[in-house]
Amino acid sequence: MVRRLTSNRVIHADGEIRPATLVVEGDVIVEVIDGNSDSAAEFDADGALVLPGIVDLHGDAFERQILPRPAARFSHDIALLDTDRQMVANGITTAFHGVTYSWEPGLRGRDSAVEMLDASERLAPRFGCDTYIHLRFEVFNVDGAADVADWIEAGRIDLLGFNDHMEWIRKKANTTRMFEYADRCGLTVEGFSSLLNQVYERKDEVPEAVAKLAKAAVAQGIPCLSHDDETPEIRQRYHVLGSRLCEFPVDEPTARASRDLGDEVILGGPNVLRGGSHCNRLCAATAVSDGLCTVLTSDYYYPSILHAPFILAERGHCDLAEAWALVSTNPARSAGLNDRGTLDAGKRADIVVIDDSNNGPPHVVATIVGGRTVYRTEASQSGRGG
Repeated sequence: MVRRLTSNRVIHADGEIRPATLVVEGDVIVEVIDGNSDSAAEFDADGALVLPGIVDLHGDAFERQILPRPAARFSHDIALLDTDRQMVANGITTAFHGVTYSWEPGLRGRDSAVEMLDASERLAPRFGCDTYIHLRFEVFNVDGAADVADWIEAGRIDLLGFNDHMEWIRKKANTTRMFEYADRCGLTVEGFSSLLNQVYERKDEVPEAVAKLAKAAVAQGIPCLSHDDETPEIRQRYHVLGSRLCEFPVDEPTARASRDLGDEVILGGPNVLRGGSHCNRLCAATAVSDGLCTVLTSDYYYPSILHAPFILAERGHCDLAEAWALVSTNPARSAGLNDRGTLDAGKRADIVVIDDSNNGPPHVVATIVGGRTVYRTEASQSGRGG
């Protein structure tokens, strides 16, 4: 348990980087003392950066731990425990696992979603990261809507995302990508194609299912996201249903429409690291520069959410404090987690210490979750972060 942590490079709630000592009691920061390093501190971070812990609203790279190859499936327990270690090593102190519940069988089907919920609850005492569920509901899964309604009422869901990948999949129906979907589901191409057609025939039932689930989520205070919005009109429709989070809008007009509505715009850290979208959609770095992105997530690659803020600052899209807010302050606000996201007295002691002194990528020296050190390395070669 760290009770006093000091550094000459602490990102304060006002966005300034200056010396300070954080005083922690239990799981809370009780005092932030401005000024030079405290010689009495148990943890002297020296020249390392001390920042609020990362809040990741959408990470689904755990799927590769469960199903690294189409026919090679592994235990959810092993996958989630290993994922937890990877997240805290990348400074993630609050994580929302992006659990897809689709009409597809297999990795994204009902059995897998149920096991994911069960395993997350069962393993919670062993996690270093404070872990939540972001249920990604495929809207054509109309038979699954009753399950989701039950999970909302039981308090098993913390974010509800509305995904509609139907047209995307249908466009791939006559390409080699169909083999990938079939393999993921454990079906033949013919079997998957037949299922796809059966599901699509129920398209008229989708709007009612979405509206009912959105109403139920809003009533329970669960934030809702719309995913891959393709037009301002789609964003407006979900806004009316109570969704205030626009996740991965495909273009600038849709992102701008979301901001004009006062809604959050969520984009992926991998988009920043790669210099653009892997599917030729909205560029996250450009969106940040234009004030159209308020939150970054790890998406399909956990390390991205650690490195994206440094890349944005280095390339002049914003300063480091503004970039770090995209992965800490803003996502905490978006998820209604007002007890974290900044290094303020009274906030949770979710803290990450980062050594950015070498020529290589920054790396996490320590991750503290609720006042408990869940990850710590040896001092870097430069001597910082010891």
